[in-house]
Amino acid sequence: MNYLEIFLTSLRLGLTSFGGPIAHLGYFREEFVIKKKWMTEENYADLVALCQFLPGPASSQVGMGVGLSRGGIFGAILAWVGFTLPSSIVLILFGLGVTQLDMSEHNHWLHALKVVAVAVVAQAVLGMGKKLCPDKERITLAVLSALVVLLIPTAWVQVLVMLVAGIVGVFFLKGESSLPGDSMHRGSRTWGTVFLIAFVGFLFGLPILREVFSGQTIQIIDSFYRSGSLVFGGGHVVLPLLQSEVVPVGWVSNDLFLAGYGVANAVPGPLFTFSAYLGTVSSAEPNGWLGGMLALVAIFLPSFLLIIGILPFWENLRSIPSVRYAMLGLNAGVVGILLAALYNPVWTSAILSPRDFATAAVGFVLLEYWKLPSWAVVGLTLVVSFV
Repeated sequence: MNYLEIFLTSLRLGLTSFGGPIAHLGYFREEFVIKKKWMTEENYADLVALCQFLPGPASSQVGMGVGLSRGGIFGAILAWVGFTLPSSIVLILFGLGVTQLDMSEHNHWLHALKVVAVAVVAQAVLGMGKKLCPDKERITLAVLSALVVLLIPTAWVQVLVMLVAGIVGVFFLKGESSLPGDSMHRGSRTWGTVFLIAFVGFLFGLPILREVFSGQTIQIIDSFYRSGSLVFGGGHVVLPLLQSEVVPVGWVSNDLFLAGYGVANAVPGPLFTFSAYLGTVSSAEPNGWLGGMLALVAIFLPSFLLIIGILPFWENLRSIPSVRYAMLGLNAGVVGILLAALYNPVWTSAILSPRDFATAAVGFVLLEYWKLPSWAVVGLTLVVSFV
């Protein structure tokens, strides 16, 4: 097996994959299935279906799964490093630069980044809503989820909303949710069990360690690990959970949070690398590049443990109708949580004047209808802010 080829292929995708998780999956298919023929169309579709069922960044998990199929656990690590490295470096450098600036002197372009975040999140809400809430039952569930999250703005309420949405899906939502027929067997059930136990152990053990030990390092690991563990849908959906973890406790100001989010949408690779920026600019210790790397590893660790742990059991799980119906409800809940995030904190902190609204509206049109890449819209918005 060629570990270098796995890393270099993933690195190239990390440098060129703009457009979010759905676009990433298209790039992956072209590279892994069409060009390199590392797996069949059926196995790739099955892997994508599995990653849509799991919490965390779906496109990154697909990359890990491909790396796992080619080079075992080390191949999965190399695939992740290659795909996340470019955007992580950019965001850490941006974070280091921001911390050296006098924010009062550069408020205009920070505000511009917050405005463009409105357009990006609005496009995500619309696109996901069309796909995941195509009927009145699911759109109603999405809106109710948004209302609950807005009225009770805590991270655990978001988890409860997702749980209830899944239950609603099992009992009240029936629809076509078939999966590809060609299964994908990777790894042993013994090792799969070990990784799944590790995932659950960290999820419930880190909050206990956080209470026992007062150091901020364990607090950072716990916050970002939990964010990576409880986000279904990946990408933009992590925004409200991360915001609730780092802003209320004072680690990152809301202005810095949204400014970094705007830049994260202008770089290729997974949006979860936004965590590297947050760890860099955090007032908690460690921060700087070390804090950025710590936050980055913590938020991706659940995805790594889950994809390796669940693959050996996927053949049995995929055949259970209630699992597929639960996902219909979970997906609607995802749309609702993202809709709530569009209003608070994105809209409320960015749209302060008719000019802000006009800028966001133009950005949305350029993204949704003119199909400009997000990095181009971010650049144009910054130019407009200086003019």
